[in-house]
Amino acid sequence: MKDPIQKYFYVGTIQWMSYPPADYSLLDSVRAICCDEYFGALEVTQIAGDEEREKVRKMLAQSHLKVCYGAQPRLLGTGLNPNDLDEEGRLKAEKTLMEALDEAEYLGAAGIAFLAGKWQPETREEALSQLLKTTRNLCDYAESKGMMVELEVFDYDMDKKALIGPAPLALRFAQEMRTTHHNFGLLVDLSHFPTTYETSRFVIQTLRPYITHFHIGNAVVKKGCEAYGDQHPRFGFPESANDVEELRDFFTILKREGFFDSIRPYVLSFEVKPWTGEDGEIILANTKRVINRAWALVED
Repeated sequence: MKDPIQKYFYVGTIQWMSYPPADYSLLDSVRAICCDEYFGALEVTQIAGDEEREKVRKMLAQSHLKVCYGAQPRLLGTGLNPNDLDEEGRLKAEKTLMEALDEAEYLGAAGIAFLAGKWQPETREEALSQLLKTTRNLCDYAESKGMMVELEVFDYDMDKKALIGPAPLALRFAQEMRTTHHNFGLLVDLSHFPTTYETSRFVIQTLRPYITHFHIGNAVVKKGCEAYGDQHPRFGFPESANDVEELRDFFTILKREGFFDSIRPYVLSFEVKPWTGEDGEIILANTKRVINRAWALVED
């Protein structure tokens, strides 16, 4: 493409992935991204301290970045399940997601993204009903604030083992949600396509009417290999599934399906984290290089 990618997408990164909190300062990393003109979006998550939250809010307000809020860590880090068959457990998950909407609004985000919880094959239909209940309640609350709710499509049997996907089940769920709520959408992630045994073409074409947000990244899906599962290693990681060619194909499918929108760009964030001993700044630069190369190979 001759046009820069920023013409058609708010290119972002996921703060807690690019700069894992165990190794990097939240405030320093947010400031670094706010100062980097490559980015048009930044995805943040729960901030425990009031003082830090206020400082992040002020930096984001100054930055002219599109702010997004990922509520996934609120669930993954606690084991809370929005499709829990136990109603008390479901309500606990719903509560933290409601709180996520409040925090997202405070930080300047227009909505939240979350994921479905774990499931068992014999109770899938009951779990879907519970997830619909949670998501509709979230959308009701979000609508009162003029906000969106997005469900990220994950693997169902490899790592996170979430109820949603694969893509056909995500389609069914999104169709159900859109019968009652128009402030609901799906977030799809290139790094998850190998973990659900699907292709960019299949996922994008299947979910086309309901996609509102994109992630890109890498995965290792060969059993027994380092970083196996949904671990978001860098592009070029040994035995991994995605690199320049897979990203070029992803961009090409997005172009063909009408997702290149210069008037109302979609957010397209990379979810790539440094592996053990790797440098976050180098991995950030690695990802930009891969994006730039793949984008340059897309036909005008």
